[in-house]
Amino acid sequence: MEQQRRGIGLTGFASLPAADPAPLSGEHLEGLERIRGLVAGKRLALLTGAGLSTDSGIPDYRGPDSVPRSPMTYQEFVRDSANRQRYWARNHIGWSHLRRADPNPGHLAAAELERRGLLTGLITQNVDRLHEDAGSRNVIDLHGRYDQVVCLDCGRTYSRRLVAGMLEELNPGFLEQATGSGLVEMAPDADAIVEDAALIGSFVVAVCPACGGKLKPDFVYFGENVPKDRVEASYATVDAAGALLVAGSSLTVMSGLRFVRHAAKDGKPVVIINRGETRGDQHATIKLHAGVSEALTWLAAELPDL
Repeated sequence: MEQQRRGIGLTGFASLPAADPAPLSGEHLEGLERIRGLVAGKRLALLTGAGLSTDSGIPDYRGPDSVPRSPMTYQEFVRDSANRQRYWARNHIGWSHLRRADPNPGHLAAAELERRGLLTGLITQNVDRLHEDAGSRNVIDLHGRYDQVVCLDCGRTYSRRLVAGMLEELNPGFLEQATGSGLVEMAPDADAIVEDAALIGSFVVAVCPACGGKLKPDFVYFGENVPKDRVEASYATVDAAGALLVAGSSLTVMSGLRFVRHAAKDGKPVVIINRGETRGDQHATIKLHAGVSEALTWLAAELPDL
């Protein structure tokens, strides 16, 4: 793990503390024991969403404590240079914050399930790369990764760290000024909202070093399709499993819901663990309203070896 990934806090930015783990209640333990009985002896496909990373201090879009917001769509980003300026300014701040997040016990539990051979693979809707930081190896980053940038014109990819350096050279002192303006919201895609519109309006956007084209964070925006190879790999992961476990996803978007429908159609048990309702609840064999990190930690410790 990189040396600088040590806690979510960043001096001068508004605090985004990780949630304190909630103890498992008797009802939760009863539900987890039912889940253990249902999936014992089966390899699992694990699908995770933003609800897993909230315990690392990264807000989600639709959780019970999330702030309603409208993420920028792919179409808005591509067609308007002012939108790209606003997005990159906010993303530059968000990146400086998000890259300091550490995996939480739920990420470590997922890695342990994989190490013990209990997973056919891990499909994540998150772009934060915390599963990889926790030690998971067979990960499908369904929506892409926040630590990589792609040129929409020539297709070259760059590390987000390199682009961050370019943005710092083009905008000296920007992060310090943004700190003074006040960070008012963070999001799972490394977006941020700053009250100082004039500061955002002065931001200089970096272009592709190779062709001068438009750069975009290498994750799937709203209004953009998930690459076909990731979808096919995810279906294969579910097909190879005896059950599907969903952890921390509201399943609001079809990119994740389709795998729940697919597993249910094939008659495979579907287990959903989430703080709140999900769009896939009607397909769940067992639905547990519980803390995701705590539940995964319990399952990693209690599921028997195959």
